[in-house]
Amino acid sequence: MDKMLVPPWLESLLSTQFFTVCRTHEDAARSECNMYCLDCEGDAFCFYCRSSRHKDHQVVQIRRSSYHDVVRVSEIQKLLDTSGVQTYVINSARVLFLNERPQPKSGKGVAHICEICGRSLLDPFRFCSLGCKLEGVKRNGDASFTLEAKNEALVGRREGISREEEDLREGSQQDIYPPTPPPPPSSARRRKGIPHRAPFGS
Repeated sequence: MDKMLVPPWLESLLSTQFFTVCRTHEDAARSECNMYCLDCEGDAFCFYCRSSRHKDHQVVQIRRSSYHDVVRVSEIQKLLDTSGVQTYVINSARVLFLNERPQPKSGKGVAHICEICGRSLLDPFRFCSLGCKLEGVKRNGDASFTLEAKNEALVGRREGISREEEDLREGSQQDIYPPTPPPPPSSARRRKGIPHRAPFGS
């Protein structure tokens, strides 16, 4: 696997166990370990540990949906390219699942399925989770998590679009709009003014 395609902390994040109780702050109100530090690449930690040990580090917060770990798209897309992964809206926030979720085999009528685990998807995405995209990168190398690769693709696409727009603009001036008609000849009939009646004789 090309290390350039995958951030060094991703595999560690995906294998981390979240939502255990913090041993240091187990009696505190927010003691569940739902934070992960990209700089330290260690175990999950709680809200209080973040304040004391990871204050100036890059940290992502993991959330739960139906007993599965999710991360908000707004947080994770600043750190890696999430394209190709199915997103879901949960509690008004768009999220991604960290790892694949077991599911009975998809029926015949399913339009979209995950390329790795076969889970049915709502939309035409390639993967159901970050974990399955990671497996896709390892197997095929035709996907990437690096934002640089995504930005290069976007720039190339924009350049292509701008070239097409340029062609369209040139073509539109020549072909789409008809030439301006010439002004009417000066001998053309003009509308007369409002007629005035002659005054009645006395």
